Amino acid sequence: MAITPATISAARGARRHSKSVGRGNSSGKGKTAGRGGKGQTARSGGGRRTGIRGLKSHIQKVPKLRGFGSQYNQMAVVDLSTIEKIAKDNDVITPTYFLKRKLVSSVKAGVKIVANGAISKKITVDGCFVSKVARELIEKAGGKVI
Repeated sequence: MAITPATISAARGARRHSKSVGRGNSSGKGKTAGRGGKGQTARSGGGRRTGIRGLKSHIQKVPKLRGFGSQYNQMAVVDLSTIEKIAKDNDVITPTYFLKRKLVSSVKAGVKIVANGAISKKITVDGCFVSKVARELIEKAGGKVI
């Protein structure tokens, strides 16, 4: 039998029917409908929530959250020393190159290559932001930045 929205059903006993209350005394839940007598708890929306007592001391123990977390994607940063370790000669370095090697988690805001370390391999950088010093080091090693 093919599975379609019409043939799918819940397992037996998975859906529980609500008890019908307030339908005569012979049902066992007549008159007050299982709510006891009169008063606040018998009313719709009545009853008290369980309160937490002595909460102020607990709040005072927790340090205040300070500062600011940006809601925007931050640019991923990659060092030249990291590229030196993973890249081969004549590699074309792109944001997806870093993503495939799990060096960055996201390339939505872009990838920036910074001059932390040195590079001796001839590479081509395409589609990445590059710092001024990193650009000089890449070009000095015989590579190019597109």
